[in-house]
Amino acid sequence: MSQEPPPMYSHLRTPRAAAVAGIAFSVLLVIIFWVFRSAVPADPLDSGTWLVGSSRHVALALNLIPFAGIAFLWFIGVLRDRLGSEEDRFFATVFLGSGLLFLATLFLAATIVGALLLIAPSTELTGTGASPTFHFARAVAYILINVYAIKMAGVFMISTSTVVIYTGIAPRWMAGLGYALAVLVLLGSFYLNWSILVLPVWVLLISAHILIDNLRRKDGRPHRP
Repeated sequence: MSQEPPPMYSHLRTPRAAAVAGIAFSVLLVIIFWVFRSAVPADPLDSGTWLVGSSRHVALALNLIPFAGIAFLWFIGVLRDRLGSEEDRFFATVFLGSGLLFLATLFLAATIVGALLLIAPSTELTGTGASPTFHFARAVAYILINVYAIKMAGVFMISTSTVVIYTGIAPRWMAGLGYALAVLVLLGSFYLNWSILVLPVWVLLISAHILIDNLRRKDGRPHRP
């Protein structure tokens, strides 16, 4: 009678995979928003001159977004795998749903900006007389990021903080910090232009701890919760 091999590979590889994916997502998203903020004015009512003068920088940021999304999906997947059979259905719905909605709104905003970038050379979208089409698309992208995407990021941070407490994959003070930052993001994101960077910085903190803890275990050092 054959026996299935124990799922040791998942238990040994998942923490490191989560750390690497989380670090990659954090670094990419910080670069993306730094490039955007450097090239695109924070004011959603701008005239659109950046479509000509900063088009290469914006295109670079847009091309990095899918890679950040892949890393974020991997990060979600390996954290869920770490929960295993103990995963609660209600919690799983909130955790996975908020993460997917964050990516969906991020991708939709990027699609709108990419479309503006694509049609700008053949239309009169820029300058002091920018068309209503540009202003509408610019406002939609701004609201998607600064209202909906950041709110989903806050819900994801709350969910991930609960994962931290539930599994012990990171110290409880990190979960407490996640809750505090999530509340800040949920209540004040519309007034803080850089609030979207709270998510990647916090994911980087969690991922770095998981990676360091995993390396300590590999070296035979005792686990420190």
